[in-house]
Amino acid sequence: MAAQPQLLRNSPASLPLLLFHAKTKAKLGIKIGSLATYGPTGCTSGRRHRLVVRSSSGSSSGSLERGWQEWWKPPGKGLAAAGLTLSDVVWPSAGAFAAMALLGRMDQVVASRGLSITIAPLGAVCAVLFTTPNAPGAHKYNMFVAQIGCAAFGVLALSIFGPGWLARAAALAACMAFMITTGATHPPAASLPILFIDGAKFHHLNYWYALFPGAFGCILLCLIQEMVNYLKRNCKF
Repeated sequence: MAAQPQLLRNSPASLPLLLFHAKTKAKLGIKIGSLATYGPTGCTSGRRHRLVVRSSSGSSSGSLERGWQEWWKPPGKGLAAAGLTLSDVVWPSAGAFAAMALLGRMDQVVASRGLSITIAPLGAVCAVLFTTPNAPGAHKYNMFVAQIGCAAFGVLALSIFGPGWLARAAALAACMAFMITTGATHPPAASLPILFIDGAKFHHLNYWYALFPGAFGCILLCLIQEMVNYLKRNCKF
């Protein structure tokens, strides 16, 4: 009777059970030792193989944790760690304030004609110009080509598909293809077609929307950016 467990263990029918235990132990990071091979009669063939099952759950979870930490890791703590001075923060913030104040004042001038120049995409343009002036999105070619092209795609999509989700989707897809093809990557411009399709107050501009308010507003923002860059270089504190 004592030999029955050993016989059961050495029978071919017990292989699935042994493999199940091996997989179960692998989840716990345990290595399985040698297992006997079996002949057609159910006895061991004399050759012994070593089945080693390694669990990758520990390493994968560790790599995921490291990847998350790298992804979420801040660039530095405080102004000193980032190599910034107080003026590097004050002047871009003042530039953004001045830009929105100027656009708001111009809104009051053109409001009687049913126009508006203060639009949300220009706020994103301020962030690109004032905080990352050397980024590709802040290059003047990228900015104006993308602003004009993407705004025109919004007008074209509305004229073909009418207002709705299809016009928004088609316009945005065309903007992606346009920016990739021309090499003019400027993320704020991608919101211009959606703004036009959903904003009835811009529809009367028709294709003039390609120049106003997006491209026209960018001209003013570029002038303010030059002032901000000058102050950052020459008025440090």
